[in-house]
Amino acid sequence: MSAQQKPVNHSPSAPSFWRLHWQKGIALLFWGGLLVAYNWYLRRNHLSIQDGTRELAFWFLRARFAPLLYVVVYALRPLILFPATLISVLAGFLFGPVAGVAYSMLGSNSSAMVAYLVGRFFGRGLLETTESGSLWQKYADRMRANGFEAVLLMRLLFLPYDLVNYLAGFLRVDWRAFLLATIIGTIPGTISFVLFGASFGTLDELLNGEVQLNVWSLGASVGLVLVSLWISRVVRRREGEVHVG
Repeated sequence: MSAQQKPVNHSPSAPSFWRLHWQKGIALLFWGGLLVAYNWYLRRNHLSIQDGTRELAFWFLRARFAPLLYVVVYALRPLILFPATLISVLAGFLFGPVAGVAYSMLGSNSSAMVAYLVGRFFGRGLLETTESGSLWQKYADRMRANGFEAVLLMRLLFLPYDLVNYLAGFLRVDWRAFLLATIIGTIPGTISFVLFGASFGTLDELLNGEVQLNVWSLGASVGLVLVSLWISRVVRRREGEVHVG
């Protein structure tokens, strides 16, 4: 080898982004196709989100295992971004306040875990490539360190349900802290939405022409929303005192 020749570097090049995350790309295409198909169905049948909720109500009424189907549909709901609030209101309308709260709590927490796992899947390996001092990385680290408090506060403030779920999964918040904060934080909102639906009576009463507005249920629904916002204020104040101390 002459003095002017340099050794050739045969070290393998770093794998491309697509080679590292091709599974996520395929999953994202499938998810996008599902959303497109759902919106196509609504447009083809000239249905709004409210119309779709009404169809669900009559479908559950005719179903043999309505409570089980309700929980399954609620759990899979985030895949098509169907509003969680409408499904919770529907529980009070279909099953009444007591059973409606039980089914809605089971369904809402199941759907939260589904969205969390989807977000965790798409977030896997992405944050590791982010610079440690970046703003996004600092937010992710803070969210992980205070996962329970952060998720609980977002639940009590009624921030978009699915956004919180996907974000927590994407940032890899500990699933135990996420689930516990979700169970606790959604209690006031779930009861409130179910009572709101139940305040207009049940679907059986509607079909029999016996619907009457239940003022007490409606008032309790509004009151629980206010209680949730008040609790969120207390939690945020205590969290600030802990950081200052």
